[in-house]
Amino acid sequence: MANYEGINRVGIIGAGTMGEAFIAALIRSGLSADAISIVVRRAEHGVELSSKYGVIVKELADAVSSSDVIILGIKPQGLADLMPQIQSHLRKETLVLSLLAGKTISGISDGLAGHSSIARVMPNTPTLVGKGMAGYSLSSEVTEVQKKFIDQLLAATGKSIEIPEELQNALTGTSGSGPAYFFRFVEAMIDGSVAMGISREDATTLTIQTIVGAAALLDESGETPTRLREKVTSLKGATAEALAVFEAAGISEIVAQAMAASARRSEELAQ
Repeated sequence: MANYEGINRVGIIGAGTMGEAFIAALIRSGLSADAISIVVRRAEHGVELSSKYGVIVKELADAVSSSDVIILGIKPQGLADLMPQIQSHLRKETLVLSLLAGKTISGISDGLAGHSSIARVMPNTPTLVGKGMAGYSLSSEVTEVQKKFIDQLLAATGKSIEIPEELQNALTGTSGSGPAYFFRFVEAMIDGSVAMGISREDATTLTIQTIVGAAALLDESGETPTRLREKVTSLKGATAEALAVFEAAGISEIVAQAMAASARRSEELAQ
C-alpha cells in the first residue's frame, strides 16, 4: 500500500476508460476512495463510478481548488477549452498530471497562466488490468514528494520509466500505440488459422494462449527475444519457413514505419 506523503486529495477530470483505470490504481495503491474527486460530463456516469468505487463527484471548480493533484483524463482536443476553466481555481502547489497524447508541458503551462508543476504521462491500455507501460516526463518544478507520488501511482498501473520530454512522441509510437499493433497481429493469426480450416472459436483460443504464453516466457525467462526466437527455430524447419515469409515481407521495416507514423501523428496533435 502506498504512503502518499503530502498528497491528501486527488481530482480526476474526465473519468472515461483511462480515467477510471487511474481511479482503480489510486485505490489499489492505498489512497482512500473518499480522497478522490471526479469531474464528469454525464451525471449518470458519475453516479455509476461513485457507486462502484466510493469516489466523490464534484463540480470542476471545487475539484480543482481542493486537490493536491489534478489528473487530466479528457480527450486531447478538449484541453484548450478546459484550461481557462480551471486556471483561476488551481493552487500554485498543485501537481497537474496530464494523460493527454501530444500535449506538451510548455503548452499546458502556457494555458494555465504559467503553472509550473506539471507531469506528462503516456500510459497504454493494459493499464486497465494493472499491466500497463507508462513513460513520464516532469517539469523542473515538480517536487520530490510529487515525483514519489507519480512513481507509486504508476507502479499500481504496471511499469513506468521517466524519459526526456523530447522522446514522448517516440514513446507513443512504441508503448502508447503498441497494444494495437499486437491486437492486429492476433487478428491476422486468427484469420490465418481459420483459412487453414480451424474454427474461429478454436483459432481464437489457440492464438490468444500462444501469445499469452510467449509473452509470459519473454517476461519471466530473462532471455532476450532474439535468443527465444532462435531456440524455437530449427534449421529448415516449419518455424524457419514462417519467419522467412516475414523477413521477405520486410517485417522490421514495416514495424519501424508504423511506429514512426504513430510518433509523427503524436507530434502533429501537439500543434
